[in-house]
Parts: sequence; structure tokens; C-alpha cells
Amino acid sequence: MTEPIVAMKNITKEFSGVTVLKDVNFHIYEGKIMALIGENGAGKSTLMKILTGVYTRTSGEVLLSGKPVNFQSISDSQEQGIAIIHQELNLVGDLSIGENIFLGREPVSAAGNINWKRLYREAEQWLEKLGLHENPRTLVRDISVGKQQLVEIAKALSLDAKVIIMDEPTGALTVSETEKLFEVIRDLRAQGRSIVYISHRLNEIFEICDDVTVLRDGRFIGEKPVTELDEDAIIEMMVGRKLEDQYPRVHCEMGDTALEVKGLTNRFVQGASFRVRRGEIVGIAGLMGAGRTELARTIYGIYKADQGEILVEGAPVKIHCPTDALKQGIAYVSEDRKANGIILGMSVRENISLASLKRFCGKMGNLHHRQEEETAREYIKGMSIKTSGSRQLLKYLSGGNQQKVSLAKNLNVEPRVLILDEPTRGVDVGAKKEIYELINQFKQKGMSILMISSEIPEILGMSDRVLVMHEGKIAGELSMEEASQESIMSLAVGKGVEK
Repeated sequence: MTEPIVAMKNITKEFSGVTVLKDVNFHIYEGKIMALIGENGAGKSTLMKILTGVYTRTSGEVLLSGKPVNFQSISDSQEQGIAIIHQELNLVGDLSIGENIFLGREPVSAAGNINWKRLYREAEQWLEKLGLHENPRTLVRDISVGKQQLVEIAKALSLDAKVIIMDEPTGALTVSETEKLFEVIRDLRAQGRSIVYISHRLNEIFEICDDVTVLRDGRFIGEKPVTELDEDAIIEMMVGRKLEDQYPRVHCEMGDTALEVKGLTNRFVQGASFRVRRGEIVGIAGLMGAGRTELARTIYGIYKADQGEILVEGAPVKIHCPTDALKQGIAYVSEDRKANGIILGMSVRENISLASLKRFCGKMGNLHHRQEEETAREYIKGMSIKTSGSRQLLKYLSGGNQQKVSLAKNLNVEPRVLILDEPTRGVDVGAKKEIYELINQFKQKGMSILMISSEIPEILGMSDRVLVMHEGKIAGELSMEEASQESIMSLAVGKGVEK
């Protein structure tokens, strides 16, 4: 290895006496892409916040081009050519795309006024590099989350940084947007820029990165070239053990049909028909925009159905809103848990009881806190939710544990049908395995599960049957004997599908 452009040596960080990083070493090399990986809570974000000046390290040193630095704020690190793209979007919805890209760094005229013409011209140039064909005068709130992610990336690129940190940059991007981003990253590498790439998607690590640094429980585990590793080796470094049988499918006796959908149609979905039996996991695959989430939300009553009917255990039901769905025993775990599934500012206990408050209310409407507390503790223990207690605020839990709380909230309504939309998105491999085992428990208890996932290995590993969507239609149904990466993708892109 050549000398690193950034060297973090023996970094230790404590919060109120609790050590979250211990003697961590991290290097960034000029013109290379360094993957930084580890389970949720491994210390990746904390390490990057120390590098960019958000946090002050307890001990250790940071060298930039061989010289010691001590950044006190993000503006300090930006002035030295280090930019970060956060996993959580940091944009102002009521400002335009261009204003967000140059916020606080607006170009000014000789008279000191903002040069709007130049601002929007340069913003448009950055958007073009990312393949984002939006008017830079458009308000950020009026574009999709995926496009907002690209604006965040354009903002970092406009800083002309030598080091760019990307934290889960593809989490909200489509396949085509991801491919375009990878082109931009490769161009940046060719220009001699250095990239830190944080992702739970191991296939992306092998596709785009040169080297890998692994953290586990706040400690440095190792740094290696990507060419010396495979997926199993990385997983073992991350979790400290071999993750045998990553998708632990269980076989159990299926019962009668619990959910039947007949000809469900609206502006998102066209003539969807299928069944889910008790004790069965039906996976729904397809490309972004195929209508998978829209189908789930129509069943759950978020979107209105114009035609078709829904039957629960053979009886037609009318679902006009989520409350109706819950009354019929249908629960939905959203793909965006932070926006639609949980409330980060509330406690673990309050989140678990959120969808079933009537169970804990007396005749006068008063909440029985003792009963609520007992229920929360049962879920915390039964689902191995790592928390200091039921009253801990959810925002302090890792992504995997937040997802478990979201599951617990929906299980607390005692559903017959559970719709899981991207149940392991943003969750590390160790927590994924725990969630899969929980899903298997639900299945063994006779629950009917509809599981939407963008990860084909997850669909193949956990489903008993697969539905594939294309342009709002169910393009085909595959048994597990028929299902493969190739057969799913063939249907997903519309091959052999009637138009």
C-alpha cells in the first residue's frame, strides 16, 4: 500500500464513560475506494463523525497527508477537502435543488449579491453528471427520495473534495440510478479522488471498492484488498463467526387460504390476483417501480382500489383505510420504518403498543401502563431486542433493533396476515439472520406472510412461492423448484409478459 492520504490511528471514543470505539485504525488512500463495513452499532458512523469534526475523539490521532489535524466542525473538514454524504438526508425541502447544493456557499457578485444565474447553471452541471434530469429550480420536497439522495451527492461533489465519504448512498436509488452513481464514483477515482464507501450490500463492495476495512463492536478487525476476500470471509470478519445457512427457511404444514386477492386494480396495480395460505411465505419480487409496494399499500387500505376484492379466510372484506385492515387481521410493516413504521422520539414500549392502544385502555380511556410495560418486556425478551430497557428512546437503537420493534408493533395487533415490505433494508447481516428466524417463527405459528424484497437471494432463501411484478402487473408465479435469479429477472424485465 502507498502512504494513506488520511490515517486515523488508535482512535478511542467514549460517551459518558461508555467506550464505543477502542484503538481503531483506518486508512484512506489516494485514488482508491475504501469500503468501511460492520454490523449496525459497530462504530462506522461514529468514526466518520470524528474524521469530519462532528465528534471529538477521546484519544488517538488523525493525519491528513501525513500532518496531524484536529477538526472541530464539519466546516473545518470541508475546508481541508473532506465531504460526507449522510445516510439520513440533510436537505431543506422548501428550498430549490440548486439552493440546497450551494447552501451556505452561494456564488456572489462583486456587489455581494447572490449570483442566481451562476448558481443554477453550476447546479445543473452537477445534476447532469449524475444523470438527474431535473430543473435545479424545483423544490426538493417535490422530487422523490431517490432523487433527493442524488441531490445530496451532487452537493458533496460540488465541494470539490479530495475525500468523499458515502454512507449507504444507494439505499433509496433505483438500479439505473445506482449504475449511474457507480459511473460517477469510478470517474472520481480516475481523477485521483478518494472515496469511503459504507454499505450493508456486500455485492456493491465487490463491484465498486478496492479495499475493505471491517469494524466489530467498536474495534478494528482488519483491512484487506477486496481481491483477497469473498462474501463468507467478510461476513465472518463482521460477525466474528461463520454465518451458516444465511437464509434459514423452515418447512411446515400449510393450512387453508388466509388472504385472497382477486383482480385488484387502481392507478398503480392492474388486475392482481393471488392467494396466501396459513403458514406460507409468498415473496414478491420485481424491479423498482414495478408496483410491489403499491400493491401492499392497496391491500392495507392506504391506496384506494378501483376494482377487485380482498378475501380474508374466505370472506370478502371492505378495506378503506389501515384501520379497516387491522380489524381484519392484516398488518403491514413499511419499507420506510422511520417515516411510516416507528417514531424515533418515543420509547421502545410506546412504539410496541402504538398500533394496539385499545388493548391497554380501561373503560374510562386511561392507559394501563403496567400491562403495556409487561407486553413490551415480553417482546424485548422474545425478539432479543438489544435495549437498555423498555423506556429507552428508539432513536438510540441500531437499525436492526428498530426493525424488530417495528415488527413487534405489528405483531401486537395479533394479525392473521403480515405484509413485510423490505423487512431487512438497512440491516446488517447478523441482524438479518435474527429477523429471518423471527419470520420463521411467525410462519410456524400459522401466520400468512407476504414478503416484498429487492434482494433476490432473500426472496429465494425465504419464500415458499414467488410472485414477480412488472409494470403494475403480476408477470408470473414461480414455485421454489422453478424460481432462480434468471427466471425472476426474466419476468421482472417483462420477458414473455403480455402487454
